[in-house]
Amino acid sequence: MIYLDNAATTFPKPECVYEAMDKFMREKGANPGRAGHRMSVEAEQEIEKARVIAAKLLGIKNSERMIFTFSATDALNMGIKGLLCEGDHVITTKLEHNSVSRPLGSLEDGGVITVTRVENSDDGLIDADDITKAIRSNTKLIICTHASNVLGTIQPIRGIGEIARERDLVFMVDAAQTMGVCRIDVEDYNIDMLAFTGHKGPYGPTGSGGLYVGERVDLRAWREGGTGFEPESLSQPDTFPYKLESGTPNSVGIIGLKTGLEFCIKEGIDKIGQHERKLVLRMIRALETDHRFEIYGCLDGDRKVGIVSINIKGLKPSEVGAILDNTFNIAVRSGMHCAPHTHRRVGTFPEGMVRISPGYFNTMEEIDETITGLKEIADSSK
Repeated sequence: MIYLDNAATTFPKPECVYEAMDKFMREKGANPGRAGHRMSVEAEQEIEKARVIAAKLLGIKNSERMIFTFSATDALNMGIKGLLCEGDHVITTKLEHNSVSRPLGSLEDGGVITVTRVENSDDGLIDADDITKAIRSNTKLIICTHASNVLGTIQPIRGIGEIARERDLVFMVDAAQTMGVCRIDVEDYNIDMLAFTGHKGPYGPTGSGGLYVGERVDLRAWREGGTGFEPESLSQPDTFPYKLESGTPNSVGIIGLKTGLEFCIKEGIDKIGQHERKLVLRMIRALETDHRFEIYGCLDGDRKVGIVSINIKGLKPSEVGAILDNTFNIAVRSGMHCAPHTHRRVGTFPEGMVRISPGYFNTMEEIDETITGLKEIADSSK
């Protein structure tokens, strides 16, 4: 199979990830930090190594502010619902995944907060000036994606971060599509909270992710319970990372995440991102002059992550996806991509698009084969 659904979950993983997870489960798979015996201590040490690696990759000075979560969705909910209070105003965009839109919408529908959703341009870019114009006296949070999971356009988070910091607002970034493929420095970009998943760019397993919580932010605990820290207390610890890490962690998932991040560092973040952009650009150039195809978002490969979203005129995206899968053995993602605001903005609601997302292990030959398949499908629709 040619796997081109890496924006959902990267596949395959580096061999070192499989090996590290298997080794950990067999040799150190005890409950980390919950006992004094060697296996428990060693398991906790491995998790702390993972915390340091993730923090270093993001430019985080204090690794204790790096919280492990079960996904980017988990991290985003933790940040949004742990921060906001009644009467707060939030600025977000129409490019957001439902992992942002739904928590905000739930609080908005309940009358807890008000929300302003900034429009994007036709090529999927947010204008930082529009963020500034949306600020109110009760604005508390600016939250946006680093790169759209539908259009792939990379957003100007440095400029947005400057705006937030100048006005003493909390700035949160959804880095689900950029962690591991784009350079990110939370200090340089004035990011107060950053959420990421482990199973996409970091090449870790599903069920892993993280949340950076900066020193300027104090979150209410999303979950409360067992931490292995201050077990004598009936109250949740106020010390990071334990305050936000209740319950037995997904230790083997964190080890897979750690190993995936080590792989990204060894290979080079820039090298990985450049490879994906070359594949994307190859597909864009092959289809952009063919009137049978509609390509959505930015056509400049340097301003995108590894995502090309298209439709074939006269065919539903679900039909194209099924033909690619069943006839050509090519895996893509058709539909709404959990981002209804984005699809409404570009006019593809409710059918959606065909999203093609190559990864580091895809080749130019696979992209060419996919282009051939798409053109054959377009030929058959006449």
